[in-house]
Amino acid sequence: MEKSNLTKGLLFLCFVLFFFQSCQNDNDEIGNETLLYDGTPYQIKTGSLEQPAISGDNKLTVQGVKLGRMLFYEKKLSATQTQSCASCHRQEHAFTDTARFSEGVRGLQGKRNAMAIFNMAWNTNEFFWDGRAHLLRHQSLMPIQDPLEMDESLANVVNKLKGEKSYRDQFFRAFGTEEITPQRISLALEQFMNSIVSVNSKYDRFENGTAILDSLEERGRYLFFAEFNPSFPSLSGADCAHCHSTKNFENDKYLNNGLDSDADMADDGRMKVTNDPNDKGKFKITSLRNIELTAPYMHDGRFKTLEEVVEHYNSGLKNSSTLDPTLIYPLNNGGLQLSSDDKKALIAFLKTLTDDDLMTNLEYSNPF
Repeated sequence: MEKSNLTKGLLFLCFVLFFFQSCQNDNDEIGNETLLYDGTPYQIKTGSLEQPAISGDNKLTVQGVKLGRMLFYEKKLSATQTQSCASCHRQEHAFTDTARFSEGVRGLQGKRNAMAIFNMAWNTNEFFWDGRAHLLRHQSLMPIQDPLEMDESLANVVNKLKGEKSYRDQFFRAFGTEEITPQRISLALEQFMNSIVSVNSKYDRFENGTAILDSLEERGRYLFFAEFNPSFPSLSGADCAHCHSTKNFENDKYLNNGLDSDADMADDGRMKVTNDPNDKGKFKITSLRNIELTAPYMHDGRFKTLEEVVEHYNSGLKNSSTLDPTLIYPLNNGGLQLSSDDKKALIAFLKTLTDDDLMTNLEYSNPF
């Protein structure tokens, strides 16, 4: 009888221990995430824009975009750990800088105005003002290594990120292993920047029938899209759409927009990349979306206001050997001849291209 009770007691104890251990194991599984690769696709919001052509070797995934966002805001990418990509590309300014020339970690200034980062997925003709980076992934690593900007080596960046468990885990989720390399950093940054989209301005809503332009904005819209015609002043427009065409308000080309004469041209622009004299003074035509928020303007930030920009095209064009042919016509006919009301109307229309969602979208904000 005693042996029977002892046996029952031992069995009961074993059951209790087994049950306790099972519960403990369940708690471990709940409390500790199982690290897995996650290739869930990330869906780019296109609005009225056509579907972009994303590189087949770097399709956007939820975890890849998340990693790129972390890296975009990561100050460890700089030598002094005081600056990130977002330091010069601020969300509240359509991911550009308010300074004419951004200041790097050594207190040195860059040579050109920081370009806005949005709708990069629709860019199909190199990157930077002069197009020196073939793909966005190539562009993403250049500021890190530039002594005027973040002044850091890629080897140091990799070592710093390897020391962070959160990064090792996120590289695993995005790529399938914890391996951190410059290439993977560039691919993740490319994914995040391609995810930054601006497609919900007042003009977009006007186009889809959910907003109405007031009379001043409507006059500006006419001027923007109408061609310059000095023979019929009442019908003549500002011909902006020649360069700022498509629904993204750019044409992805490199053009000389009459900022300087040959003698005064301090920056060779595209010619620095192609070595073709025909490209001297040519720079990438950027999107006019969110132009209200991206001052100062032009590759060298010489214009502080939209009023200055409009006046440049109205009466300030400079002739040079590579000036775009469509600008030669107004230059030789006394300028665009816009009235003060016309200029106000044109600026009012340009402000309808502002997308407030871009400035506040938490998907693009600092994750830390």
